Amino acid sequence: MRVGFAGTPEFAAVALQALLEAGFTVPLVLTQPDRPAGRGMKLSPSPVKQLALSRGIAVSQPRSLRLDGRWPEEAACGREALEAAGCDVLVVAAYGLILPAWVLTHPRLGCLNIHASLLPRWRGAAPIHRAIEAGDERTGIAIMQMDEGLDTGAVITAETQPIGPQDTTASLHDRLAAQGGRLIVSVLQRAAQGQPLAAQPQPAQGVCYAHKIEKGEAHIDWRLPADQLERRVRAFDPFPGASFACRGEVVKVWQARVLPGVGAEPGTVVQAEAGTVVVACGSGALALETVQRPGGRRMPVQAWLHALEQGGAALRGECLTGA
Repeated sequence: MRVGFAGTPEFAAVALQALLEAGFTVPLVLTQPDRPAGRGMKLSPSPVKQLALSRGIAVSQPRSLRLDGRWPEEAACGREALEAAGCDVLVVAAYGLILPAWVLTHPRLGCLNIHASLLPRWRGAAPIHRAIEAGDERTGIAIMQMDEGLDTGAVITAETQPIGPQDTTASLHDRLAAQGGRLIVSVLQRAAQGQPLAAQPQPAQGVCYAHKIEKGEAHIDWRLPADQLERRVRAFDPFPGASFACRGEVVKVWQARVLPGVGAEPGTVVQAEAGTVVVACGSGALALETVQRPGGRRMPVQAWLHALEQGGAALRGECLTGA
């Protein structure tokens, strides 16, 4: 079986690696154009492109695949590459481009998407983040037969994954990436043996949309309940990082613990001694445990508190604001 692959970030690279290790022939990889990254903002290839090139796989990077869109010449090059590859199926994982109808129907078995949620919950761009933020106790991987809707296709198979009370987007991402790679290999092995890929339409109930994470969401609003803020701290790790302003600095919070209410104005530091910083919230309070100052590394909150105390004024009683 000839398996085309479309994906961009590390989540997709894990799936591509699984396909290659399982022995599938991958004649073509589609991935996003190189993007500026790092302090020097140099153009950097995606994790999927790096893996593909290391394995000698042809790579195509059109900015669009819509033949009637803004970049028709690039779309035409993408179509030429797909036609030349002769793929039986196109596996899609966090590609980042909308696939037009001609792509969806081009391979013999269509396009199969590795989606990091239990569809129809959390369709869209940020299913891992939103599941943690919402307090879901479980999520999973769905292998979907793609159609022209946004994550609306019929589901071939799905497998759950528990969300632990300490899970961050980073930790859950890694487990789901491995799970997605294993599931897509299983599905394609069945297809290679001639077994039909029976798919079930998604139910109409329970649809949620996982909006893309915006930097502005990371600003901590201390008027919100402490348990909601704690989930956001974990959901926004590693990006964009929940943050607040303190003495002219933007401080990121990477780990926090929920405490009972303390009867103070939201944002007020009610405890700042013995290596503990507790901040009042709309309901309950947050005990900050791991933070990061601008340009620095993650540190225990006691190290941050010690640095502030060396500056003179005590932190207790101050009112923190969103960054």
